[in-house]
Amino acid sequence: MKVLLDTHTLIWFTEGSERLSTKAKSAIGDINNIKFISIVSLWEIVIKSSSNKLEFKQSLIEVNYFLSLNNIQTLTINTDHLNTLSGLPFHHKDPFDRLLIAQAISGKLAVISSDRHFSSYPVEVIW
Repeated sequence: MKVLLDTHTLIWFTEGSERLSTKAKSAIGDINNIKFISIVSLWEIVIKSSSNKLEFKQSLIEVNYFLSLNNIQTLTINTDHLNTLSGLPFHHKDPFDRLLIAQAISGKLAVISSDRHFSSYPVEVIW
């Protein structure tokens, strides 16, 4: 299965947080799953950290190393994602999450997220 980690999922996973569900931990830890983090999530972390809306202890270099150790690939943005995004209904207003949803739909990826809005879209949500 191909899975896309939501931004908070990545943060909680890197921090070893108890807020990460058992099902989410299992999906991330499954060596048969192909795991992705969107460049959108990394961008969101940088923006929110630099504006003091998010306290994130790791540097981007440390995050990249962590992703490599855990076989999590970085997913870039392409025109298929943007075409999907342009047709999405506004069940979710957050622009970062809307692009993650578009990437998941376009790439046929399950999303590992606790965000209840994701289930309003045609994506498999793991939590």
